[in-house]
Amino acid sequence: MDRLRKHIEEIVSISDQEFEHIKTFFTLKRVRKNQFLIHEGDEVKHEFLVLSGIFKVFYVDELGKEYILQFAKQNWWMSDYPAFFKAQKADMFVECIEAGEVLVSTLESREKMSSDIHKMDQFFRVKLTNGYVALQQRIRSLLTNNPQQRYEEFAVLYPDLMQRIPKKLISEYLGVSRETLSRLYSK
Repeated sequence: MDRLRKHIEEIVSISDQEFEHIKTFFTLKRVRKNQFLIHEGDEVKHEFLVLSGIFKVFYVDELGKEYILQFAKQNWWMSDYPAFFKAQKADMFVECIEAGEVLVSTLESREKMSSDIHKMDQFFRVKLTNGYVALQQRIRSLLTNNPQQRYEEFAVLYPDLMQRIPKKLISEYLGVSRETLSRLYSK
C-alpha cells in the first residue's frame, strides 16, 4: 500500500487519515503469468493498478487476429475501459505476461473515493487525461509513422519493456511482422 500512496502523491498530497480511508477501496491480487484478469464477454467491474509485472490489453477480431492496445507496467492503470465505464460486457482481454501484483478497485469505489476525498477526483482526472493523451499519440503514430519510426519511438518511450516483453508481442503492438521487427531490432 505504500506504493499506492506514493503513486497518488505524485499528483496530489494526502494525509495519513485520508490514505487510511483510500486503502479501504482497494484489494491486492497476485497474478500468474498467462492469467487473465478480463476475458471477452465478462462483465467488467474492475480496474487495476499495476504494482509489479507486465500486462497486455488486447482485442481479437473475428478472424482470430490479436491487436494489442496497451502494455501496462508498474503504476499504470488498465481495464477494458469502455466496458468498465459503461457497464457493458468486455470485448477486450487483459492478460498477465510477466507475473506480478495489482490493486483492484471498482467504479463505485472510484466514485465514492472522489466524493469522500475531493483530491482523489483531481487525481483520477489527471490520470484519465494522461491516458487519453497517450492514446491519441499512439493512434497518431500508428497512422502516420513508418515501422522504423514506430519502433524507435517505442524504444525511446519504453526502454525497459524492450527487454521484458517477447519480440512477438512488441511486433503485434507496433503493427509489424516478426521478421520486420527483427530487421529493425538488428539496426
